[in-house]
Amino acid sequence: MARLIWLTGPSGAGKDSLLNALREVPPARLLIAHRYITRAADAGGENHIALTPAEFSLRAASNLFALRWEAHGHQYGIGVEVDLWLQRGLDVLVNGSRLHLPEAQARYGEQLVPVCLTVSAPVLAARLQQRGRETAEEIARRLARAAQPLPPGCYQLNNDGALSDTVLQLRQLLEGSGCN
Repeated sequence: MARLIWLTGPSGAGKDSLLNALREVPPARLLIAHRYITRAADAGGENHIALTPAEFSLRAASNLFALRWEAHGHQYGIGVEVDLWLQRGLDVLVNGSRLHLPEAQARYGEQLVPVCLTVSAPVLAARLQQRGRETAEEIARRLARAAQPLPPGCYQLNNDGALSDTVLQLRQLLEGSGCN
């Protein structure tokens, strides 16, 4: 059965870096989905499809999103194309939202594999400060949210060390019996 791998983690944990590394040499039969976001394409961060709020609303009204949510003042969507890919037997990896994991679980059931990317608080704080996109107050809020317990049943990957180690751990998780 094809799986939808729902990758979550706090901003600054390294999700974009992990996805970009996997895109370089993707595992067999794994597609990495782009998110549709009401954020400029050159805003930094992930490789996404930028939509205006009007475009996003039109696509939502046309049922072109498998899942959608709002966070940090932006709309996020996962396109219905992921359902076609899953029907074709391909695994699909998406940059999901921890808060919207229950909605993904309700829609995909046993096909869904939640993976939580974590980093220690000092590493996360340093990364957030280094990228310079948030104020000190916003960083404090992100650190507090990152300290919340992980959702039950989420496979945990720690990204404190080398990205290559995390990529290897994710590959082993996807290939191993742990999430088949």
